[in-house]
Amino acid sequence: MQDLNKRSGRDGQLGRARPDYFSRVSELGGQLADGAAQGHQDNRLLAALSPQTLALMSRALRQVSLAQGTLIYEPAAEMDEIYFPQTGSISLLIVTRDGGAIETATVGREGAVGLHVGLGARRSFTRAIAQIGGKFLVIRAADFAQVVREDAALRDLIARYTETVWAEAQQIAACNAVHDASSRLCRWLLRSADRTGNERLPLTQEFLALTLGVRRTTVTLLAQSLQQKGLIKYSRGNITIVDRKGLEACACECYRVIHNDNLSRALGVKF
Repeated sequence: MQDLNKRSGRDGQLGRARPDYFSRVSELGGQLADGAAQGHQDNRLLAALSPQTLALMSRALRQVSLAQGTLIYEPAAEMDEIYFPQTGSISLLIVTRDGGAIETATVGREGAVGLHVGLGARRSFTRAIAQIGGKFLVIRAADFAQVVREDAALRDLIARYTETVWAEAQQIAACNAVHDASSRLCRWLLRSADRTGNERLPLTQEFLALTLGVRRTTVTLLAQSLQQKGLIKYSRGNITIVDRKGLEACACECYRVIHNDNLSRALGVKF
């Protein structure tokens, strides 16, 4: 994980960014609030907001481009901003005492990271990093909390989204316990494509090993097997889905449970 931290633009203290961090992010992809508001349709949660709520938020929303591996939160760090992925995704990792880490959740354009900060100050339980680089809409926690206080519908949206994320986490916990690494990899690749809107996924062996809880050599063997079956095209640092239906057939049942609106419908939750 040291390499990820070196790429993150953060110093050695938990949750503190170097003063020039967001200025560098801005140079990569920062946009004015108007541009951020125009891109809200790229994120499902923002697209579900009323025009009135979005108008309040758009004053403080800004668009940034984050490179793969950018550190967003460290465990126990204050969550001072909320991230709404548009074309990238964010990985949430549990960090063990020996310095290891394993992924517990991924968030893409269907959701947000730090959303519950709107209900009050929170600290991060996990390490959050940009798993797939791309564009993200960001709002300061204080600005978001002010909008939440004035909008009951937004508070309800936070509750519904949190319920859905919790249910998915339970499904994935069961998946990690009972399903083999190959079927889990298929499920994970499909969900990543859904979350980013792109069948081409810039993913390293290191990230996939964290995701599956296996060694890098195992990731290589699994990817090579899927490529031999004609399901994906695998090259160093990139995986492209070439046969989605075939990959779905090889994925575990969990993909069908959490795909699209299946999970929210099962919960009776609407967005």
